Amino acid sequence: MRSPNQSASPPSASLFNSLIASRARTGRAAEAFALLARMLAAGVAPTAFTFAPILSSSSPSVGARCAAQLHPHILKSGMLHRDPYSGTSLVGFFGRNGRFDDALRLFAEMPVRSVVTWNCLISLFVQHGRALDAAVWFRALVRSGDGMSDGSLVAVMPAFSTPEQVHGLIKKIAMDSFSTVTNSLLNSYCTRCSMSAAENLFNELMFRDVVSWNTMIIAFARRSLSQRALELFWMMERQSVLPNETTFSSVLYACTSINGHEHGKSVHAKAIKHNLNTRAHVSTSLFYFYSKCGCRKDAREVLEEVPKDSTTRWNGLISGHLDTNVSTSFFILRDMLQSGVMPNESTISSLLKDPPLFHLLQIHSLVTRLGFDGYDYVSSAIISSYISHGIVSDALAYGVKLNPKSCVVSMNVLAGAYNRVGMYDEAKKLLLHRGSDDTVSWSILITTCARNGDYAEAFKIFKRMRILGHRFDNYVSVSLLSICTKSNSLVLGRLLHGLIIKTNSGCLDTYVHNMLLDMYAKCGRIEDCLKTFKEMEDRNIISWTAVISGLALNGFSRQALAWFKAMEDDGFKPDMVAITAILSACRHGGLVQEGMEIFRHMKSDYSIEPEMEHYNCVVDMLCNCGHLKEAEVVIRGMPFQPSAAMWRTFLQGCQTYGVIDTQVFS
Repeated sequence: MRSPNQSASPPSASLFNSLIASRARTGRAAEAFALLARMLAAGVAPTAFTFAPILSSSSPSVGARCAAQLHPHILKSGMLHRDPYSGTSLVGFFGRNGRFDDALRLFAEMPVRSVVTWNCLISLFVQHGRALDAAVWFRALVRSGDGMSDGSLVAVMPAFSTPEQVHGLIKKIAMDSFSTVTNSLLNSYCTRCSMSAAENLFNELMFRDVVSWNTMIIAFARRSLSQRALELFWMMERQSVLPNETTFSSVLYACTSINGHEHGKSVHAKAIKHNLNTRAHVSTSLFYFYSKCGCRKDAREVLEEVPKDSTTRWNGLISGHLDTNVSTSFFILRDMLQSGVMPNESTISSLLKDPPLFHLLQIHSLVTRLGFDGYDYVSSAIISSYISHGIVSDALAYGVKLNPKSCVVSMNVLAGAYNRVGMYDEAKKLLLHRGSDDTVSWSILITTCARNGDYAEAFKIFKRMRILGHRFDNYVSVSLLSICTKSNSLVLGRLLHGLIIKTNSGCLDTYVHNMLLDMYAKCGRIEDCLKTFKEMEDRNIISWTAVISGLALNGFSRQALAWFKAMEDDGFKPDMVAITAILSACRHGGLVQEGMEIFRHMKSDYSIEPEMEHYNCVVDMLCNCGHLKEAEVVIRGMPFQPSAAMWRTFLQGCQTYGVIDTQVFS
């Protein structure tokens, strides 16, 4: 028995570690720091597992001060030299906060590294869009002799522009027997290749677990191939693969997109059979499915099965009334708070989907009160909501108070707000000061320069982006192609086109193709414009209009008329812009009869009322060809007053053809 004068022995390191880890995992970083201070003050030596939980915490309060305080302790304790665990956690912390120079410096100082350390570094480069750096460090890992794990391939896979590049390596080193690797490869095929290629790989897999099946079901559902997703779900059941929450959520999404009420009920029955119907993701998916299908009674019954103290239940009730009665959703939120159930990010995010201004101000106050300001997704939604209401000043005032390092998405939305009001210099300062560590930030920065007329600067930034290994997206491609079009730079446009094809960066969608058509047409390369059009898999009315305008601009008026007819034969109904383009072609080519035929039948054939731009084209066409009387009739028949430009065109025509007898001015 301990005497009264005998002091109690301090808690063990393992107990301290356990307490620190539990606080850090739940986002209570301040409490974890306090426990660490007590541990050190008590003379308890830290172990390899002391610092990592704090460094890995997702709490917004774990910032630069965390590294400044913990780094010396890790060095002093000798953990950096004895064990790779603490050093790896610190490398990960630096990388997540965009401090890659510090991460690489620490990595170089570590005398003991594990394959996990390498994987951590590679994964961080991938997450920040620095694909080239990730590939370089992966090759260094292969040469290092530290070994390579399945996690190494999973980490580096997104860095490759096409999954085929890494597929061969996986087979060569016999890693295709690891389910984590093959599932990651399958996901890469699903997101970057055709579904037929993904299905071929899926059928070749030696071992298909629930993740493999889920990957395919999700891919089919997202690509609007819902029937195929359902077929895989039933096939999965027949092959005795047990579905999980993700399976049911994905297949219910597929049912929702095709309004498959009976299919959804069958899936619901299966969820009940597997005792997964009350799980958060499944119950939410069931609620949305029944709500979208108009089965409100079934939707309410789904929520009644969920425990009353569940946030999922309240979120479902709130979102279920947003489409019909926004005020009711706020009454439900009030009841939720009164019942003691705290809202989460999902609650706030659903309320921020196009709320009325008065409700937006209420949500903003609640967010501040609950301490959600540090959550990037919520903050970005608030900024977007203010912008949607046209209150850009409030969006900017709120955004500048946020932490640029922890609120990356919010800073990107804020930069977009600056662009919206023409404050391009402020957008550039914000992004350059914060540092463009993700692809979206680089994209916005390049778009800012393009809109501000800083064409050379935009390409300099693009070059730096490429050097750092970031993969560019379709927004970057569109911004740069618009510069090539405005500056009439065919050489740069062709180089960019080749780079998009070479990198296979997923940028060659319909929108980018349309920009290429416009660029080639306005740079006078109509043959390249037509070639690009023929290579397109998905065309829309804008694609056809770009070609017709290009043909007209380059003097091929009859060909433009033939393409206009071909567009109609292909099932595309001309819109106002397409009509303007073909009337402009008739004007340039002097095709008066054809142009007037289209103009007269605009309303009857295409349900389009002629606007001033159409009248300008027709009057200009008639006056240029000497049909002054017809032009006079058109002007007299206009439902609005002629513009100054139209009078000028008519008077020039009268002067050219010596016509002085006209009643148009009377």
